[in-house]
Amino acid sequence: MHHELPCWNRYGQHNKFIKMKNLYVPEFVEIDKVVKETKDIITMGFRHPMRALPGQFIEVSLLGIGEAPFGVASYREGYIEFTVRNVGNLTRALQSRKKGDKIGVRGPFGNGFPMTDFVNNDLIIIGGGTGVAPVRSVIIYAEKHRNQFGEVHLFFGFRSPEEFLYKKDLENWKRKFQFNITIDKPHRGWKGNVGFLNQLVEKSRLNNTRKIVIICGPPIMIEVCAASLQKLGFNNDQIFVSLERLMQCGLGKCGHCMINDKYVCRDGPVFRYDKTINLKD
Repeated sequence: MHHELPCWNRYGQHNKFIKMKNLYVPEFVEIDKVVKETKDIITMGFRHPMRALPGQFIEVSLLGIGEAPFGVASYREGYIEFTVRNVGNLTRALQSRKKGDKIGVRGPFGNGFPMTDFVNNDLIIIGGGTGVAPVRSVIIYAEKHRNQFGEVHLFFGFRSPEEFLYKKDLENWKRKFQFNITIDKPHRGWKGNVGFLNQLVEKSRLNNTRKIVIICGPPIMIEVCAASLQKLGFNNDQIFVSLERLMQCGLGKCGHCMINDKYVCRDGPVFRYDKTINLKD
């Protein structure tokens, strides 16, 4: 049975009316495409009427193997993409699936980035490693609503050029936005920036006037990038982060992702940075 439910996030944004099934039960969809990003990372896409806001996530499952959350890496009507790194049984099994195979999906879940609150501001988007996946949806949103934002500054960090994700997108974004990318250590043939992502942010010397910062990546990367932004004069309420934590049910029922009085799956995964000060394990 389908229920037509109004979908609001905690910022008061309305995500239209979405036809939803029981969110505890996966719906099986056919894989529409599989793109090999790196030696151990793929991006999958499937058609579905669900509409995910930038920063939300879905739960993906394979019968008899398991289920895990993945940030939505797209912003497109009727189509969902997500990116998978091979780190365990489920992700290994997902990487063996081909176009036409079926997977279980639930969602979308969580609170995304409040993009309508960012209108008329410059956007600074920072992603490290697979943390680029969730912010890809933000960048696509900014492309589709380009007249709503000022300058868009992109900062990406990877271990090496072989680890770059969304290579075609990177080339496109170089032409459209203020584009910055770095790798951790020197690499044969690489003539671009070398060093940690926060160093690249500091080197930019951006001012904090009418700017919103979006960060996604490992917790330590978020902390050092936020510290670098503070050196540049940014306030914590200008920074929005997507927290990485092992989520399970997606509905705030199992308690698996609880930190203090917050459930990352329900109250996040996106938080304003000044609200994360007490969200420490």
